[in-house]
This record gives sequence, C-alpha cells and structure tokens, in this order.
Amino acid sequence: MVNRRFAAITSLVLLGASVVLAVVVGVQSFPRGLTVLACVVLALLAAWWALVHRGAARLAAAAGAGVLLAGAVVLVVIEGRVLEEALILAGILLSLAAARRAFTVHATLPVASPPKRPVLFYNAKSGGGKAERFQVAREARARGVDPVELHLGDDLATLVHDAIENGADAVGVAGGDGTQAIVAAIASERGLPYVCVPAGTRNHFALDLGVDRDDVVGALDAFTKGRERVVDLAEVNGRVFVNNVSLGVYAEAVQREGYRDAKLRTIAETMPTVLGPDGDALDLRFTGADGRERNTSAVVLVSNDPYRLGRAIASGTRPRLDAGVLGITVLQAGAARNRDKRVRQWSAPSFEVSSDRPVAAGIDGEALKLDPPLRFRTRPQALRVRIAPQHPGASPSANMPESPWGALRAVADIAAHGSS
Repeated sequence: MVNRRFAAITSLVLLGASVVLAVVVGVQSFPRGLTVLACVVLALLAAWWALVHRGAARLAAAAGAGVLLAGAVVLVVIEGRVLEEALILAGILLSLAAARRAFTVHATLPVASPPKRPVLFYNAKSGGGKAERFQVAREARARGVDPVELHLGDDLATLVHDAIENGADAVGVAGGDGTQAIVAAIASERGLPYVCVPAGTRNHFALDLGVDRDDVVGALDAFTKGRERVVDLAEVNGRVFVNNVSLGVYAEAVQREGYRDAKLRTIAETMPTVLGPDGDALDLRFTGADGRERNTSAVVLVSNDPYRLGRAIASGTRPRLDAGVLGITVLQAGAARNRDKRVRQWSAPSFEVSSDRPVAAGIDGEALKLDPPLRFRTRPQALRVRIAPQHPGASPSANMPESPWGALRAVADIAAHGSS
C-alpha cells in the first residue's frame, strides 16, 4: 500500500508540474506554439496519405510529412524552448508510469493443491532462446516438474494428449502465445490446471493473466505452490485462441514472404494494397453492434475478452479475462467519406464474419487462411490457471477506471488514502 500511495503522489506531482510548465511555455510562445501544433497535425495526415498510396503520391506525401516535422522542430529550436519541451514530455511520461504503478494490484486467489505429476512443454528457441537462457528445464526438474522439449516437426497437441494419458495431472508451456493456446485448449478440454511460463517474445497472455513477464523462472512456482483463477478462452471455427484474431491489413501482411525479416516494411507495402484507392479492397462482412450489416477492408480485431484501447495507461491490455464475451474492434476504411465512425468497439458472446473468398487471419500472431464464414464464440470460465504466489494474478489494467477523469480521481484517492 505504501508503494502504491507513493507512486500516486509522485504521479500527481509530476503531472501538476508538467501542466504548469506547459501553460507558462504556451503563454510565452504564443502564437508560435499553435504553428508547431498545426505542423505536427498536418505531418500526421500526410504520413497517413503516404501509407495508403503508391508511387509518386506516396513519395510526395512522405516528403511533405518530413518537411512539416522538420519545420516544427526548427520552430521549437528558434524559440529556445527545447529544454522546457523536453521536461514537459518527460514529466508526462513519468507521471503516466507512476500512475500505472499506483494501479498495480496483487489479486487474492485461492491456494490450490499441487499436482502430483505435472509436465512442462518448452520451446527452447522461442523468445530468442529464453527457455535455454533461464535454464527452464533444470528449474522445472528442481520443482518436480517433468520438462518436455519441443523440436521442429513435433505435433504439440499429440504430445500433450500422450502426457495426459500417461498420468500428467497438470500441464504448462514455456513459449509464445500460439503455443500457449494449444496447451491451454487441451487443458481446458481435459479439465486440468494449466501453467503459463512467459518464454515467448511478447507474452501478451501472460501479462493479462497476471504473470510477471520478467520472472520466467518464478512462473514455475505455479506448479508447486500456485494460486488458481478461472479464465475464458475463445475460438474461431473451432480453433482456440488466447489473445486475438486479426483480419485485414495486419493479417494480410503476416501472410507475405519476408514479414518476419522486415515487419514494418511489409506492413507499409501492404497498406496501399488493402486501403489505397486503387487497392484490392478486402471483402469482410459482418453485423455491427447496432444490428446493421457492415463491411470493411481495414481491420477487424476479435479478442478473448475486450482490450483496453486508446488509453494513456495500460492500453492494449485486457482488464478482465473472465467477462465471458468477445471484444470486437473494427477500423473501417473510407468511414469519413460515408459519415460513419472510423473505429467501432463493442462486446458480444459470438460474432460472424463472411466473405466470398478465404480470409487471411493472424491468430495469436500465427498466419492462417480460414474458409468463410468465420464464426467466433467465447468459452466462458473454460480454463483453470495456476499463478505463482509472488506474481500479481491480475491484469495491469484490472483496477483502472475507463475515463481519464476517473483515473485522475482514483490516483488522487490512492494518494490521499492508500487505496482506490
């Protein structure tokens, strides 16, 4: 509680100092400060134009964006406010970091009986070789867990089923989210406890479960003295996913050869094809939250429980993994021309996307082609997860209010009383 209260006080002090400095600089720099802001906004618009066009139009827009950004920097330098601007930015970023610390919770979860024959599957190469670097196999054996290394060409689902048939009464996996989904699905079907060891690259599922992504070895303690929580899974056309399924620009990009070696370049090359005026627009049709039939060629993101998106703190995390719904986010190309919202978000227990051709999908980061219609549904309370006692056991955003003002009031309450 002391740490949370100190973090909240620090956040408020830094935010207040940054706002005061920003007001002082704004008054003294008027109206040049407005010109800087205008340059930045126009640069962002030009950058978007460059992303969705090809050839001369892309080059011209990219050059314009560069010139506008350079102009904004020059104006700041001429004004002689570089240090002040840097302090304002640093103060805001540190304030947000402190606020996130203030909202960190350690969930109270029931202690579970340790399994008698736990098995851990691990991908030694995942996450740049984390399992090898942290000697996961040796640490697992020290805790009485049988480690099974995965090799190229292995059928993980078969290995997990075989281990259960041979007496395994708890299963875990050290690897990326795609691998986590396979083991989690089987654990759910067989009614066994599951352990997530964050040995992948980004470990999004581990983060939202409340597993400390920086404590790979400590996550193994979930086998021997873990606390248990029950979370949802989701599926598309019968395939389980733990994070999300992406359709549209990103999904098309990950299908392309060379994506793994040049991700940003491949996505940039894909955007004109999917979103540009001369592109081959994707055929993704669905029913929106308002009951109207809609289509898009940009992005459809369906997640296992809704994400917290577009927020300054903990954006891209899921506050809950037990809400029993899918999170649905749609970015529509050309929405402004149709006087429609560009981004729509809602939740539902099921969702369907239709198309006249196979649909490219990124499922927990894995590239696949799915035959339409794509039928999504949630599997509420499907998975028993064991969490190490020293780990949070809850998402970083579990305790965060939705609105900025709500968050500010909550931080102030933590600073005053030590709780939100």
